[in-house]
Amino acid sequence: MITSCSHNPNSQNLTWYNNSTINQVTEDPENPEKFQRVTIGISQQVFYLSKKDPDYQILLEKLNQSAKEGKAFNIGIENNTNIIRQVNEIK
Repeated sequence: MITSCSHNPNSQNLTWYNNSTINQVTEDPENPEKFQRVTIGISQQVFYLSKKDPDYQILLEKLNQSAKEGKAFNIGIENNTNIIRQVNEIK
């Protein structure tokens, strides 16, 4: 798996992890009512998915698809928060 990280100033304050595969999606043990804990890539970087995000179900479905089937996505992480804001198909 090849993962690249890029910063695009036109992408709403997001850092992108391109062509990334999710290793695990679990309840956050510290805040299970607010977050899912998501690990990306070989280095097991930890990010979070807010259960209060209006697109929570759609994002969770894509993240679970990646974890279960090994499908890669481009993942946008909000700068300074480690919160996943976008999960896009690779074009």
